[in-house]
Amino acid sequence: MNDLNNMEGVYFVGIGGIGMSALALWFRHRGYVVAGFDRTQSSITDSLAAKGCEIVFEDDPSALPELFREKIPGKEILVVYTPAIPAESSLLSHFREKGFRLRKRAEVLGTISRSTDTIAVAGTHGKTTTSTMTAHLLKQSRVDCSAFLGGISRNYDSNLLLGNSRFTVIEADEYDRSFHQLDPLMAVITSVEADHLDIYGDLKTMTEAYDVFCGKIRPGGLLLLNHRIRDRLKHPEDVSVFTYGNDPGADYRYFNVVSGEDYYLFSLSTPEGMIENLRFHFPGRINIENLTAAIAIALKCGVSETEIRRSVPLFKGVRRRFDIRVNMPGLTYIDDYAHHPGEIKACIRSLREYFGGRRITGIFQPHLFSRTRDHADEFAEILDELDEAILLPIYPAREKPIEGVSSELIFERMKLENKKMLQPQNVVDMLDPGRLDVLVTIGAGDIDRLVDPIERKLRGENPEK
Repeated sequence: MNDLNNMEGVYFVGIGGIGMSALALWFRHRGYVVAGFDRTQSSITDSLAAKGCEIVFEDDPSALPELFREKIPGKEILVVYTPAIPAESSLLSHFREKGFRLRKRAEVLGTISRSTDTIAVAGTHGKTTTSTMTAHLLKQSRVDCSAFLGGISRNYDSNLLLGNSRFTVIEADEYDRSFHQLDPLMAVITSVEADHLDIYGDLKTMTEAYDVFCGKIRPGGLLLLNHRIRDRLKHPEDVSVFTYGNDPGADYRYFNVVSGEDYYLFSLSTPEGMIENLRFHFPGRINIENLTAAIAIALKCGVSETEIRRSVPLFKGVRRRFDIRVNMPGLTYIDDYAHHPGEIKACIRSLREYFGGRRITGIFQPHLFSRTRDHADEFAEILDELDEAILLPIYPAREKPIEGVSSELIFERMKLENKKMLQPQNVVDMLDPGRLDVLVTIGAGDIDRLVDPIERKLRGENPEK
């Protein structure tokens, strides 16, 4: 990793992002001076600051630590940024004008991936849970791993896992074709659905980008595909290709799923042999599918059946992925990061399956103007499966407003009668715990700032605490 050695410090523009923060922790662990900017303070920035990272919340070069103000001969500085940072950012302009070395987050991850046996997990949805499950199975075995995750693992309370192993699990992000920077030994693709059409334009172009990603797998490597998409992607001739799912033709197939009060029992058919009666405590049948992919990779890495049996019941999940925050008699609250129609469908149907005939209220914050425009009909259709829906304004993230595009675009298409529009600041006050049964917050924007206040209110505590 010559490109990442012998540096004085690293500055992250957008350090509070889930992917950026994992990289910041990695560099801090290696002893570098780490600092960064983010628009808003969060639990992630607080955690980074507690580990010695200096963080500012002003896009202003005058607020920079001294080391990062001027390019000093003999002091090598790396500046890392994401495509989500606006081109007009004052800090990015400062670093460019001063001649600092700039790298996209994906480029830095790519450099790391070339120095290790990388397991890259990609897909429109399911990749965070699947990558976290894969890392968990490896960490709980004699094989071990490091991991850069797209969410905070509840087992390890971090999105960065460090280990003494040749394997590194990396969540492979398709946005801006970032995953083309990786050179994995093994790759998993969980799903391919139309998304990020501001980048790709259409599903065909996006699928072609996944073909390019498959072509980045090292010769002699492995590609694991959800059985539903095997025929949609080009398979490199010099890698082994396997499928997973519940289809009879899948190489790694889960079957005989039995639901208990707070667990599932299921069996797996694999090329390595049968694994019967696995006990799994994480809700949602979709997660049995994700776990099947993780087990397939773990087996290929040398994890034993005994180690898998021991670690599967211990999996606690990922924050903001079917994250059960309150579960009291007659009142349950779940928070979920779902922001694509396919993800929301999986979330709501998992809720229906797990909680039976209970009444479900969903609070949804659309993410991106372009995604809302492209999928308004699909969002409306799946939100109609709720018993009550509350829509918040669109979270713009990196985008500027698009004329005529707002949450009303979804709201007007919904057939559900019990629906309303709210501003985020009014949500907590309007919630009546006595009227709620199952509540779910859904979205990838700043809706996460409502999670703690909502949880406190439902528990009868002061939301403003």
